[in-house]
Amino acid sequence: MTGVYPYHVGLQHNVIMGSQPNFLPSKYTLLPQRLKKRGYTSHMVGKWHLGFCNWSYTPTYRGFDSFLGYYQGAEDYYTHKIALGYDFRFNKEVYKNTKGEYSTNTFERRAVEIISSHNASQSPLFLYLPFQAVHSPVEVPKHYEDMYPNVVNKERRKYCGMVTALDDAVGRIMKALDTEGFLDNAVVIFTTDNGGLPMEGGNNYPLRGQKATLWEGGTRGPAFVYSKTLLKKTGYVNNGLMHIVDWNPTIQAIAGSPPEDGQDGVNQWDMISEGTESARKEFVYNFDNIANNGAIRVGDYKLIMGNAGRGGWYPPPTVSDWKWMDNPDFRSWEELTEVFADEIMARINISSTQYQLFNVKEDPTEHVDLAPTETAILKRMIVKMKDLQKSQVPAVFPPPDPKGNPLFHGGIWTPGWC
Repeated sequence: MTGVYPYHVGLQHNVIMGSQPNFLPSKYTLLPQRLKKRGYTSHMVGKWHLGFCNWSYTPTYRGFDSFLGYYQGAEDYYTHKIALGYDFRFNKEVYKNTKGEYSTNTFERRAVEIISSHNASQSPLFLYLPFQAVHSPVEVPKHYEDMYPNVVNKERRKYCGMVTALDDAVGRIMKALDTEGFLDNAVVIFTTDNGGLPMEGGNNYPLRGQKATLWEGGTRGPAFVYSKTLLKKTGYVNNGLMHIVDWNPTIQAIAGSPPEDGQDGVNQWDMISEGTESARKEFVYNFDNIANNGAIRVGDYKLIMGNAGRGGWYPPPTVSDWKWMDNPDFRSWEELTEVFADEIMARINISSTQYQLFNVKEDPTEHVDLAPTETAILKRMIVKMKDLQKSQVPAVFPPPDPKGNPLFHGGIWTPGWC
C-alpha cells in the first residue's frame, strides 16, 4: 500500500494484534489515494490488517470507495470470528449477511459484483482483492477437501482444497472481467505475501524455513502477471530481483503516474512487460530492533544478522516418498523436522555466528554458510547492512488496550477507541 519498507514505518516486528493500538500512520498516502488522483475508482475486498483502532486507519478513509472484508488476521472462514469478537464489514457497517458462507466465495461474489456494475467510460478501475485463503485456520468446504483423497495428512489435504477453491474463485472473476470487456485493457497481478507455514499445510520445499522467518522459504514468493494486450513479452519466467514494495510504484506506472519521492519501491514494469533486467540490485528483507535480527540482499549475496527463525528444510508432502505419511499419529510438520534432524544435520553446514552469508543464486536453499570463508565479501556486506540500518524507525509493539476488547462493543471488533 505504501511502497515503503516496514522497517521504515515502525511495523516490522509483528502483525497488528486485536486490541493493540497499532496502525499504519496516516501520514502515508496509500496506493488507492494515489490512483484516485489519476481518476480511478478503487474497491477493496478481503483482508486489511493495517490497523483499525481509529476510523481514520480503516480502508474507506484511506482511498477505497468501498470495502467488504475484515480488519484483522486469522479469523474463521465461516463465522468471521477471531478470539472474542466478530470481524466483518461492508464499508463501515458490521456485515452479517453471509449466512455461514465460505469467505472465498463471499469475496469472489463481491468482486464479480464490482466488475459487473463498474462503468469503465466514467473511470478506470482498481480492485484490491487480498483473499483470506490460504491463511490459517485451515478450513474448506468438504467437497474440495474430498478432491484429494490420496493426501494422507489432514491439514495438507484441506490446504490443497483451499487452493483449489481459490483457483475456482479467480477463474470466475477472470470470466467476469472477460464478459464485461475489461480484459482488453487490464493488468491482473496475482502474488503471495510470504512463504507457507508447514504445520498449517503449507510447504516451501526445497527452500529453507517458513513464514515469519528471514530464510528464503519465508520470504521468497511466486507471482504471475497477466494482460491480454499490455505485455510485450509473454509466457516466460522472470527471476529478476523484486521486492513487494515494488508493486506500488509499478502499478502507479501502469496507471500513468510519475515516480514519487520517499518510496523504497521501484518501478518494475519494464522488467515484467518486456523481460528486461530488474531495476534493483539490492533490497532489505527486514530489520527488527526488538528481535535484533535482519537480512539484506546485494546482488547474488544474502547477509543474515542474528536469529533468522526456525530454519529447517521441510520435505515435500508427497504420498510415497516418506513413511510418515502413512502414520495416523503424525500431528505436525514440526515433528517431522525433529524425526529427521540427525539426517538433515549430517548433510548441511549451519553457522551459529552472529552473521551468516549465502550466495542465494548458486545456493537458493541456503545450505552453505560462506561467512567463515568469504571474509572480504562478508565485511563489505556488514558495512552495507549497518549503513542501511541507520534509517530504521524503531518498531513499536504496544500492549493490548482494554478499551478495544470486543466484550465492551457488543461482541464486535470495532474502531473508535484510540
